[in-house]
Amino acid sequence: MDDIDLGILDLLQQDAGLSIAQVSERVGLSPTPCWKRIQRLEAAGVIEKRVALLNPEKLGLGITVFVTVETGDHSREWLERFADLVAGMPEVLELYRLAGDVDYMLRVVVPDMQAYDGFYKRLIAGLSLKKVTSRFAMERIKSSTILPIAAPARAPRSVSA
Repeated sequence: MDDIDLGILDLLQQDAGLSIAQVSERVGLSPTPCWKRIQRLEAAGVIEKRVALLNPEKLGLGITVFVTVETGDHSREWLERFADLVAGMPEVLELYRLAGDVDYMLRVVVPDMQAYDGFYKRLIAGLSLKKVTSRFAMERIKSSTILPIAAPARAPRSVSA
């Protein structure tokens, strides 16, 4: 990946709705080579998908819960069962395996406490868990999907092939 690829990625992660013409102009390429670079980045899995980011509160999903899980079973089979269980729970937006005093952390988004209670009951009924702790977010202060890639700041170049 070169500086132009990084510039393309930086632009697209800020606004995936930009046209090829807009992206190519901003990175100093003509549209066809820019489009080919984007296709290559998608084929390589660097660009996983393009999505619209939605406001959870405006959709009635005002409760975010960070759920930590400790387990006594660290086998591959247990992890596969846990991952399968969580994959079937649309309320879980993220799942991480951690190092430290807890084993897993989930980010869960639900409309209300009753919905969280239903989620919690399904989670603990699914497998044997040593400890489950819920931390409710009071306020979302920062939320971003923009990765801190090193996109160079540069003046636009003349259009090239």
